[in-house]
Amino acid sequence: MLNMSDLLRGYTDTVILAQLLDGDNYGYEINKAIRHATGGLLELKEATLYTTFRRLESAGCIRSYWGDENTGARRRYYAITPAGRALYRENLADWRSFKAILENLLQGETEYEPED
Repeated sequence: MLNMSDLLRGYTDTVILAQLLDGDNYGYEINKAIRHATGGLLELKEATLYTTFRRLESAGCIRSYWGDENTGARRRYYAITPAGRALYRENLADWRSFKAILENLLQGETEYEPED
Protein backbone atom coordinates (compact mmCIF):
# COMPACT_ATOMS: atom_id res chain seq x y z
CA MET A 1 0.00 0.00 0.00
CA LEU A 2 1.21 3.50 -0.83
CA ASN A 3 2.45 5.48 2.15
CA MET A 4 1.21 9.03 1.64
CA SER A 5 3.59 10.33 4.30
CA ASP A 6 6.51 9.26 2.11
CA LEU A 7 5.08 11.28 -0.78
CA LEU A 8 4.70 14.34 1.41
CA ARG A 9 8.31 14.24 2.61
CA GLY A 10 10.22 17.08 1.00
CA TYR A 11 7.11 19.22 0.66
CA THR A 12 6.27 19.60 4.34
CA ASP A 13 7.60 23.16 4.55
CA THR A 14 5.59 24.22 1.51
CA VAL A 15 2.41 22.54 2.74
CA ILE A 16 2.64 24.29 6.12
CA LEU A 17 3.46 27.65 4.54
CA ALA A 18 0.44 27.23 2.25
CA GLN A 19 -1.78 26.69 5.30
CA LEU A 20 -0.53 29.95 6.82
CA LEU A 21 -1.18 32.04 3.71
CA ASP A 22 -4.80 32.51 4.81
CA GLY A 23 -3.88 33.62 8.31
CA ASP A 24 -2.25 32.71 11.59
CA ASN A 25 -3.06 29.35 13.08
CA TYR A 26 -1.85 26.76 15.57
CA GLY A 27 -0.48 23.27 15.05
CA TYR A 28 -3.56 21.15 15.67
CA GLU A 29 -5.72 23.27 13.36
CA ILE A 30 -3.06 23.29 10.63
CA ASN A 31 -2.85 19.51 10.73
CA LYS A 32 -6.65 19.26 10.77
CA ALA A 33 -6.83 21.50 7.67
CA ILE A 34 -4.30 19.26 5.88
CA ARG A 35 -6.33 16.15 6.77
CA HIS A 36 -9.56 17.82 5.62
CA ALA A 37 -8.09 19.12 2.34
CA THR A 38 -6.77 15.64 1.48
CA GLY A 39 -9.84 13.69 2.50
CA GLY A 40 -7.90 12.20 5.40
CA LEU A 41 -5.16 10.77 3.18
CA LEU A 42 -2.41 13.01 4.55
CA GLU A 43 -1.63 13.83 8.14
CA LEU A 44 1.61 15.04 9.62
CA LYS A 45 2.98 13.30 12.66
CA GLU A 46 3.19 15.66 15.62
CA ALA A 47 6.98 15.39 15.76
CA THR A 48 7.25 16.24 12.05
CA LEU A 49 4.87 19.18 12.41
CA TYR A 50 6.68 20.81 15.32
CA THR A 51 10.15 20.08 13.91
CA THR A 52 9.06 21.84 10.74
CA PHE A 53 7.72 24.80 12.73
CA ARG A 54 11.07 25.15 14.52
CA ARG A 55 13.02 24.91 11.27
CA LEU A 56 10.83 27.47 9.49
CA GLU A 57 10.97 29.82 12.47
CA SER A 58 14.78 29.55 12.69
CA ALA A 59 14.96 30.39 8.98
CA GLY A 60 12.77 33.47 9.47
CA CYS A 61 9.93 32.06 7.36
CA ILE A 62 7.39 32.04 10.17
CA ARG A 63 7.06 33.61 13.58
CA SER A 64 5.26 32.26 16.61
CA TYR A 65 3.42 33.82 19.51
CA TRP A 66 1.23 32.71 22.36
CA GLY A 67 -2.50 33.18 21.92
CA ASP A 68 -4.64 34.93 24.47
CA GLU A 69 -7.18 32.17 25.16
CA ASN A 70 -9.51 32.84 28.05
CA THR A 71 -10.52 29.20 28.39
CA GLY A 72 -8.48 26.06 27.88
CA ALA A 73 -4.79 25.72 27.24
CA ARG A 74 -2.77 28.52 25.72
CA ARG A 75 -1.90 27.88 22.11
CA ARG A 76 1.20 28.80 20.17
CA TYR A 77 0.18 30.44 16.91
CA TYR A 78 2.27 30.64 13.78
CA ALA A 79 2.30 33.42 11.19
CA ILE A 80 4.00 33.48 7.81
CA THR A 81 6.60 36.21 7.23
CA PRO A 82 7.58 37.93 3.97
CA ALA A 83 10.54 35.52 3.76
CA GLY A 84 8.09 32.62 4.19
CA ARG A 85 5.87 33.95 1.39
CA ALA A 86 8.93 34.21 -0.86
CA LEU A 87 9.98 30.65 0.01
CA TYR A 88 6.44 29.40 -0.65
CA ARG A 89 6.40 31.03 -4.11
CA GLU A 90 9.85 29.60 -4.91
CA ASN A 91 8.89 26.10 -3.74
CA LEU A 92 5.61 26.25 -5.64
CA ALA A 93 7.43 27.17 -8.86
CA ASP A 94 9.88 24.31 -8.26
CA TRP A 95 6.98 21.92 -7.64
CA ARG A 96 5.23 22.95 -10.85
CA SER A 97 8.43 22.39 -12.84
CA PHE A 98 9.05 19.03 -11.18
CA LYS A 99 5.44 17.99 -11.72
CA ALA A 100 5.67 18.80 -15.45
CA ILE A 101 8.90 16.81 -15.74
CA LEU A 102 7.34 13.81 -13.98
CA GLU A 103 4.23 13.98 -16.12
CA ASN A 104 6.39 13.95 -19.24
CA LEU A 105 8.47 11.05 -17.96
CA LEU A 106 5.51 8.97 -16.87
CA GLN A 107 3.63 9.59 -20.11
CA GLY A 108 6.70 8.78 -22.18
CA GLU A 109 6.88 12.24 -23.74
CA THR A 110 10.12 14.12 -24.26
CA GLU A 111 10.88 17.71 -25.12
CA TYR A 112 13.94 16.81 -27.15
CA GLU A 113 15.04 14.31 -29.71
CA PRO A 114 18.04 12.19 -28.70
CA GLU A 115 21.05 12.42 -30.96
CA ASP A 116 22.06 9.31 -32.91
